[in-house]
Amino acid sequence: MRTYNFHWPERKLFVCEILLYIKLTIALHYCLYFYLKRFYNLTEQRSATSSRSSGQKSLKIREMQRFFGLNVTGVLDPETIQMMKKSRCGVPDVSQYSTFGPGIKWQKNKLTYRLENYTPDMPVSEVDRVIQQALRVWANVTPLTFTRLNTGTADIMISFGSKGHGDFYPFDGPGGTLAHAFSPSDGIGGDAHFDDDERFTENSSRGTDLFLVAAHEFGHSLGLSHSKDPTALMYPVYKYRDLNSYVLPQDDVKGIQSLYGKKSI
Repeated sequence: MRTYNFHWPERKLFVCEILLYIKLTIALHYCLYFYLKRFYNLTEQRSATSSRSSGQKSLKIREMQRFFGLNVTGVLDPETIQMMKKSRCGVPDVSQYSTFGPGIKWQKNKLTYRLENYTPDMPVSEVDRVIQQALRVWANVTPLTFTRLNTGTADIMISFGSKGHGDFYPFDGPGGTLAHAFSPSDGIGGDAHFDDDERFTENSSRGTDLFLVAAHEFGHSLGLSHSKDPTALMYPVYKYRDLNSYVLPQDDVKGIQSLYGKKSI
């Protein structure tokens, strides 16, 4: 049996490195558990150690890797870890352009929206303009219209909040989940919530561009789920793009028109 002769300072450092590695490994697997549970419907318990639960986790990792076009290994490899670290939408993932399900859409074309509060990162007038532009992205290719309300309950209620903000889906601080929205229905359906711990900006790669996040979330508010097309607005991972010549990608156009039809000329 091989033995190691360490002086006390070296032995102490060695033990600390092992403990740090163990802590990081445990933390990483906790992050994986919550990521797969939130975005890929992992149902096993955190303490599960059976081969059956390990198999389910591996299947969910494969599902995630296929969705993002990664090398499908079923294990938590560096490429998968990097994808998990990226800022993204808080709505679960599915495949290609898709809807939340048959009939999950607004049964009318004239919708209302209301801003309940504002981010302190931008002037009120900028936020108003960006939200209007984000809704117009969808109105430009469908018969949908959006009218703003200043009081009362609108179809799409828009708010900024941090951590626990009243909907059982708490935000996680800067980075990570940027926002989430709910599919069309009564009550909270259609509402869009933005993480106020992010630094929102307008048409800038610095911070998080509010237009891109809002336009994506309003896609959910209208009935679209996530797309695995990396060029699509409904791709779950945030990526800044030049907005001076922004045109809604065809994947998103096909998705929203499958629900509401084309805009009449």
